Amino acid sequence: MGKRKSRAKPPPKKRMDKLDTVFSCPFCNHGTSVECRIDMKNLIGEATCGICQESFSMTIDALTEPIDIYSEWIDECERVNTQDQDQEDDAA
Repeated sequence: MGKRKSRAKPPPKKRMDKLDTVFSCPFCNHGTSVECRIDMKNLIGEATCGICQESFSMTIDALTEPIDIYSEWIDECERVNTQDQDQEDDAA
């Protein structure tokens, strides 16, 4: 008599690496000084530098991660810097 064929085991699931929650400050350039906090109750995300006390807050949703808050802060800094440069070019 023959042996029953065993079913192949499914491949193990890959673990996702944890994303960072501390970052470098765009103002004082101190590494690992910016900490991101997420308040799901009030739907507010906040990134704060522990050295120079600069902070940024934004509205969040259920899928927001700390890296999203930090990236939005960096984008906002770049947006403000390009607006300032445009105004200086127009004044000159």
